[in-house]
Amino acid sequence: MTVGRVVAAALADAWSLVAPVDCAGCGTPDRALCPDCAPALRSRLRVAALDLGVALGGGHAAAPPLPLTAALGYEGVTRSVVRALKHEGRTELARVLAPPLLDAVDAAWRGSGAELLVPVPGSRAGAARRGFGPVALVLRRAGLAAVPLLRTVAGGPEQKALRLEQRLAAAPRFAAIPRARGRRVLLVDDVITSGATLRAAARALREAGAEAVGAAAIAATPRRRGASSIPWRFLGDEGDGPGDNEPVEDYREGKEA
Repeated sequence: MTVGRVVAAALADAWSLVAPVDCAGCGTPDRALCPDCAPALRSRLRVAALDLGVALGGGHAAAPPLPLTAALGYEGVTRSVVRALKHEGRTELARVLAPPLLDAVDAAWRGSGAELLVPVPGSRAGAARRGFGPVALVLRRAGLAAVPLLRTVAGGPEQKALRLEQRLAAAPRFAAIPRARGRRVLLVDDVITSGATLRAAARALREAGAEAVGAAAIAATPRRRGASSIPWRFLGDEGDGPGDNEPVEDYREGKEA
C-alpha cells in the first residue's frame, strides 16, 4: 500500500468516528465505499450513437446522430452509489463518481469539436428535494468547468418513474439561455437510459442556435435490463474510437472555455 493510500485510509477512519457512514455499495460500516466495492467504479468506457432526427422538429433538418460515451454500466455497485447520491443526499459519494465521469468526458471530448461542457439539469422537483444538482456536483469534484446553458421547463415528467416506452414518448422539457447561440457543446449527464433526456436537451440547444456534438455520462443502463434501447458497445471494440489523442485540458477548471 502506498503512503497516499495509508494516509487516505487513516483520514477515512478518523472521519468515520465523527460522521459514521456505511458503504453505499454493500453496507459495510465506516466507509463511504469499501475496498471490496471500489473496483466496481473503475471505468470501462462504452460508446453509442443516439438518433436525434425524429426529436428535433421545429422545421430543422435532421441532425446527425449524437455520439454517447459512458464510463460504467448502471447496475450493481454503480447503481447503488448513484442512487445514494441522488436519493439519499450522500454528497460525499460525488468524490468516488468523479474519476469515471472524468474518463467519460475525456473520451467524448476528443475530436468532438466541443467548446463547452453543459450539464443536463434534473427535474425541478428533484432539485427542490435534494437541494443540489448531482451532475453539477460530480463535475466540480472532477475539477471540470461546466456552463449551465440549459434550464428545466415546468411541466416535464420525472424520467425515473417511467417505463421505457413512456420515457420515449414523454421527454423532459428544457430551454437554452440566449448566450448558448453559436456554441458547440458536450452534454454531461449522470445516467443514460432511453436517451429521451438527451434528445430533449439537444433539441433545446438547437432551437437556441447551439449544437450538441456529443454526450458523456457516469453510467449507462444495459439493454438487458429492458430500460434501454441504445446499442452500447465497449470502447476499443473493432470500429470504435472517439478520435485521436488530442489535448483535452481546455475544459478543466482554470482554463478558458
